[in-house]
Amino acid sequence: MQLTVHDVATYFNVSERTVYRWIDQKIVPAYKINDQFRFNRAELIEWAASQKINVSPDIFESQQTPEDTVPSISESVKSGGIFFRIEGSDKKTVLKNIVDIMKLPDNVDRSFLFDVLLARENMASTGIGEGIAIPHVRNPVVLNVNIPIITLCFLEKPIDFGALDKKDVFCLFTLISPSPRVHLQLISRLAFLLKNPNVRKILEKPGTREEILKEIEKAETKVNVK
Repeated sequence: MQLTVHDVATYFNVSERTVYRWIDQKIVPAYKINDQFRFNRAELIEWAASQKINVSPDIFESQQTPEDTVPSISESVKSGGIFFRIEGSDKKTVLKNIVDIMKLPDNVDRSFLFDVLLARENMASTGIGEGIAIPHVRNPVVLNVNIPIITLCFLEKPIDFGALDKKDVFCLFTLISPSPRVHLQLISRLAFLLKNPNVRKILEKPGTREEILKEIEKAETKVNVK
């Protein structure tokens, strides 16, 4: 679904005039279609997270449909695994090392996955601030995975990821989804979840795999995003 200016104003609790000002300043991702501005929901949520702008929870809930069964973030992290001390002194090397250790089906072309992840980063950094990034691809269908996978990695040394707040990234949630709809819901939930101060704290520590999963599960239950 492509959101309208009115939708965006409602979700962000601002006037439509403010939304048009954002568009004029080219600070919000927008597309002009038949003389009307439209917004991609996933891009808008990513932008809000990177700008630390509060957004109505309705922007997440409105995408849920009965035919989609989306696992929780904690379940997806269990599927993808948690890894520590990933080496690399730049974005390209780090992404390559992450792709190499990801728990992927045998039929997934890791070289292609690396290429599309890197291409996504070249469009705009997936660093959302406070040392965290969410690498993901624009078109999840081509990857041919059956279930969503979130691989959580902690770097040996923080690196410059081009995040808007200029802070080096130490923690990455790499997201691979089986469909665009599932992808959208998971990235929305993840961006919302990472606002939780207790989750941030356990990531910064970092805690053990068990401690991290426990805190994520607790936060999901608290905000009712399962």
